[in-house]
Amino acid sequence: MLPATIEWEDGKLRLLDQRLLPRRTEYAVCESAEDTARAIENMTVRGAPAIGVAAAYGLVLALKNEDFAEAAERLAATRPTAVNLFWAIKRMRELWLENRNKDNGELYLIMENEALTIHNEDIEINKSIGRFGASILPDRGAAITHCNAGALATAGYGTALGVFRAAAEAGKRIRIYADETRPRLQGGLLTAYELQQDGFDVTVITDSMAAFLMSRVKIDAVVTGADRVAMNGDAANKIGTYGLAIAAKRHGVSFYIAAPLSTFDAECACGADIPIEERCGDEVRAIGGVCVIPEEIKVWNPAFDVTPNELITGIITERGIIRAPYAENIEKFFRGGNNRNEK
Repeated sequence: MLPATIEWEDGKLRLLDQRLLPRRTEYAVCESAEDTARAIENMTVRGAPAIGVAAAYGLVLALKNEDFAEAAERLAATRPTAVNLFWAIKRMRELWLENRNKDNGELYLIMENEALTIHNEDIEINKSIGRFGASILPDRGAAITHCNAGALATAGYGTALGVFRAAAEAGKRIRIYADETRPRLQGGLLTAYELQQDGFDVTVITDSMAAFLMSRVKIDAVVTGADRVAMNGDAANKIGTYGLAIAAKRHGVSFYIAAPLSTFDAECACGADIPIEERCGDEVRAIGGVCVIPEEIKVWNPAFDVTPNELITGIITERGIIRAPYAENIEKFFRGGNNRNEK
């Protein structure tokens, strides 16, 4: 059984330290918003929905002895690409503004309840995404996924991996190929671990093997998560996703994004508007803690890339699957139009 990613216990936030998986299962304890911010930055907790939930709890912790507005700004500065982070912070900040004149005890309970609600909502949203997504998969088949968009990247269940879980619950048998996902290897370390723990037939491949695999093995779908989706359907996800989508297009393989509605950013008209986090080059420079690229050689390390909408077959959300034309259908979808329950 997978350990819980996020736990709220006796007024403390416990985060599964994903840097140690699958070798060790340990929790980092956060007692302040600053502790939470550092845990997000150093990737103790990662995955767009998970860091949004963690940030919500971090703002509850801020009520103890930190300036709330400063804590919100500190948390917002941790990871610039994952829009779920900003969505959760905005939701908590608005509630704080409505209730900040109440006594401290009452305010704390209101904010704590909201963070718990965000946590529980995320699990139910993931399950709904999974139910819609299971419909795209055959009764027997194979799929590829990239990075980790599972229970470890969310409050539980997962987005992309939630699609596979829901398919399995419906009696479908899907073999899954997990890109190892350089440079932090979230696919090899986390996705493979999750799927193996749940009894899936999972095979790890390097990112550069995916195109060749599609030329030799019948792949029914590629399913990944997303950290931000623009209003035209362009989607930012872990670096390497764009190349995987190009390979899928070349080989006639359907390419799906699985993401909650909170991942859509109304402020981003297209992928060019999505900020891309660049991380320390040492993540690429070293493998297994051993430096293999000399320090005098430059390294570029964007953490995410953007997949253009024309390469995306559909975006699986908790209210259904959005398909092209994306700009038109996303607008309809958010208005509750005809695509609300499209499968």
